[in-house]
Amino acid sequence: MGTIIDFQNVEVRQQDMYVLGDVTFQVQEGDFVYIVGKVGSGKSSLLKTLYGELEVICNPHDSHARVLDTDLCGMKQKKLPKLRRQMGIIFQDFQLLTDRNVLDNLRFVLKATGWKDKELVNQKILHVLDLVGMDSKGYKFPHELSGGEQQRICIARALLNDPKLILADEPTANLDPETGNQIMEILRKVNESGTTVVMITHNPRWPEEFPGRVFRCSDKHLEDMSVQ
Repeated sequence: MGTIIDFQNVEVRQQDMYVLGDVTFQVQEGDFVYIVGKVGSGKSSLLKTLYGELEVICNPHDSHARVLDTDLCGMKQKKLPKLRRQMGIIFQDFQLLTDRNVLDNLRFVLKATGWKDKELVNQKILHVLDLVGMDSKGYKFPHELSGGEQQRICIARALLNDPKLILADEPTANLDPETGNQIMEILRKVNESGTTVVMITHNPRWPEEFPGRVFRCSDKHLEDMSVQ
């Protein structure tokens, strides 16, 4: 299996604030990875480096940072769209466009990533909605959906371009336990199809019920809990 993420001795900064140092970790193709830690410990900042929202700080002598064979050290902004097309991002606050229905939310993403054939676009949208059990909700607007339904749409959106990597920032944080469990079942199914998943969570149940590798942000460092 190939290496999806490969960080060696890098720093993470939020503006001028030091967040994490000496970050070293690898994620392999097909892994299910949890990033845990207290509020403010750097979890979201680390996740943002993976999709280029935050810059990683690399020492030219002993550091490197690669995601999906893309070198993040000093990466130019023009390379970001190509990197992001290979991944799907699931946000805690959904970030759905409120002025259009589910179908048009998904069409917007496909159009923005270069899809032009209307028939293929429609087929793809129906396919991902079916995967998350929302094939009958296409004409609903976000405000007409429950939190769990909106998160399912976010997962569908993340799957549109057949990503190699899914990044999920607290995808169950605002959901009741039963709905959260349904979201985890969907993510596990996605992972079992071969897609790598990296997920931030505060819920200690998930690593127990849906086992995976666990990294913890603590004291401005990233710790691999699987080697304890």
